[in-house]
Amino acid sequence: MEIVPATPDRWDDVQTVFGLRGGAHHCQCQRIRLGDRAWWYLSVEERGHHLREQLDAGPDARTTGALVAYDDGEPAGWVAVAPRTEFVRYRGSQVPWAGRHEDKDDDGVWAVTCFAVRAGYRKHGLMYELAAAAVEHARGRGAQAVEGYPIVPDAGQQISWGEVNVGTPGPFAAAGLVEVSRPTKRRRVMRLDF
Repeated sequence: MEIVPATPDRWDDVQTVFGLRGGAHHCQCQRIRLGDRAWWYLSVEERGHHLREQLDAGPDARTTGALVAYDDGEPAGWVAVAPRTEFVRYRGSQVPWAGRHEDKDDDGVWAVTCFAVRAGYRKHGLMYELAAAAVEHARGRGAQAVEGYPIVPDAGQQISWGEVNVGTPGPFAAAGLVEVSRPTKRRRVMRLDF
């Protein structure tokens, strides 16, 4: 497994991970970044344009916003990780703020916001590897802390892949994050301070 920054030269690989249908393709990893209002009115092509602009930051930019995973050279997964301030949707949401007194403008706190694992590579633990790589990426880019906002299914509940794109607690815990709050019945805020 190789996990590297998602850069413009990897555009086709990112789109291979996202597929031609389904949640990752439809979203282009923009809903949390742009916020619901802006995201809703954009076409998939426009969302893709925004994503491509974000990847153009380059592999050495502090805010390189995502990583792409390769399994024996085949594009297999994606994880978004960037300063928390870049994610508009979270600024107006109770996730990650409920019960906490955080500075919403602190760009030293990074967030791992979404995962995409290509069909055929799911249920093999790739989300664990992506979460660990995202933590190290944030640390290497000077983050003071990194957070994740995973979903927890109710007992016996099956959750769809589209819902689990924010991750589940296991991969975050394995990467060293600990739970710091429960803003909703099914959401957790997990954090690692460097």
